[in-house]
Amino acid sequence: MGYCTLAPMKAIYLNKYGAADKAFEIKEAPVPQAGPRDVVIKSTCFGLNFADVVARRGLYPDAPKNPAILGYDVAGHISEIGNEVTEFKVGDRVAALTRFGGYGEYVKTMVEGVTALPDSLSDEQGAALATQACTAYYSAVHCVNLQPDDKVLIQAAAGGVGSILTQIAKHKGCQVIGTASSGKMDFLKENGVDIAIDYTKKDFSQVIKDKLGAAPLDVVFDSIGGSTFKKAWKLIQPGGTMVNFGAAAQVAGSNKLKSLGVVAGFGLFTPLQLLMSSRSMIGVNMLRIADHKPQLFQRVFSGVMEMADQGIIQPILSKNYRPEEIAEAHSYLESRQSIGKITITW
Repeated sequence: MGYCTLAPMKAIYLNKYGAADKAFEIKEAPVPQAGPRDVVIKSTCFGLNFADVVARRGLYPDAPKNPAILGYDVAGHISEIGNEVTEFKVGDRVAALTRFGGYGEYVKTMVEGVTALPDSLSDEQGAALATQACTAYYSAVHCVNLQPDDKVLIQAAAGGVGSILTQIAKHKGCQVIGTASSGKMDFLKENGVDIAIDYTKKDFSQVIKDKLGAAPLDVVFDSIGGSTFKKAWKLIQPGGTMVNFGAAAQVAGSNKLKSLGVVAGFGLFTPLQLLMSSRSMIGVNMLRIADHKPQLFQRVFSGVMEMADQGIIQPILSKNYRPEEIAEAHSYLESRQSIGKITITW
């Protein structure tokens, strides 16, 4: 990575795995320099994702080694462009997906990870769209062709991805079943969920069977993993699809041994099993899409912004913090109390 000769920027470093209050330090870092097809963004704000919590726990293999600057999604203005970039100019207001580095005042990313931010959206809303809305859009529009009256289960439907998945599914005319923890049922219903389930009080699979039958689901969007994944898989009818984009259950354990138990909870699957039941299973990792199919990611991001500008999807903002409150923000995200996107403003 190249760096320019500007005065150092501030960045939030992950120095130590474990508890949020002991993990981070704000210190100076060199400003990254754009490569030929890169842009550098002067960030006004960035968003948190649950993958950040997993990385802070030392459970995310893709994360850079400590001391590391985490973070995927930012909004701000372009401060530098590479000599092969023609799509943007310095000063453009944009949102972007980064491959880490998002917890810095300046962020470098490939041009395909950047999209113009409409005037109808705030910087915080832009930061809420880069990772989570792209995950939702890719999962619901590219991976699954949702049909009117499809019965769709969305786990963690009050989260950043889940809330936008709900909006897309309702736009497509689906019946949406959403799970969340206590205190979020009113939000789920306001956001369009038809059957809201408090998973801390009720077995979601039993509620679905009681209301809709033994195996009623056409699509499941799952970010929890483990045994939750397995229970939902049994509710999918022939022709249905499971889309998995996370394994939040692994952070319930404090060590990697317990995380292995979460992996085992998924169960074992073979192609023959999928064939005989005519069901499908799709894994989504937007970093992999951005790395290996950047043009596809750019189309996804543009589609997200078009939907947001039209009001089809509306990013839900949770809390906004200052950089020195990063530990508090992480703890709040990890508590599962948040609804929508948590952002940090420089």
